[in-house]
Amino acid sequence: MFTGLIEEVGRFRSASLAGEAMVLTIDATRILGDVAIGDSIAVNGVCLTVISFTRSSFQADVMPQTYRHSNLKDLKPGSKVNLERAMLAGGRFGGHIVQGHVDGIGVIVSRKADANAVVFKLRAEGQDELAKFVIPKGSITIDGISLTVTEAEGGLIGVSIIPHTLAETALQDKQPGDTVNLEADIIGKYVDHLLHYRTSEPAGKSSRSGLSASFLADNGFF
Repeated sequence: MFTGLIEEVGRFRSASLAGEAMVLTIDATRILGDVAIGDSIAVNGVCLTVISFTRSSFQADVMPQTYRHSNLKDLKPGSKVNLERAMLAGGRFGGHIVQGHVDGIGVIVSRKADANAVVFKLRAEGQDELAKFVIPKGSITIDGISLTVTEAEGGLIGVSIIPHTLAETALQDKQPGDTVNLEADIIGKYVDHLLHYRTSEPAGKSSRSGLSASFLADNGFF
């Protein structure tokens, strides 16, 4: 699990491709101080497993599913990437619950200054299903960064970035037309699944269903 607080901006060095499978090599320094084989590192919000490392880089496998549903395939040599190690059990929870399981890709539509902030607006690429999980003042992960949604209307998602976040992440180089990885808040996804979950049982047996809206309401969840 991650929290969406970027620890380091690394550099994509290269990828070894075999169809839609890849082995990425990422240059980094700070996050490698205590790294071990098998550790999880979020790269632009995608949870990857370290398969080898040196003092200044690490390698990670990317399977076809991840290749298809993230922007890792768009990286070019020298591209900046946001990096975060998995959260320690006793660590400070500074962002929100981030799994590193990307829901889809977003495309930046606009980037505009707003006093000391920069407002990004983006559209989820072919992910209409994602819209119901994105609410104003709710949380969203964009390229691994925990951000607060400022707008969610007409298929657009807006976020406002403070100077520190812009300076300390790869967002500083992002422009309209660039892609970003999106992960919706896991709490909303679980609630939606429980409300719509159904299983059928053979005739003669009592049916079992997931938690209904009335059950949640009766027990103080709403």
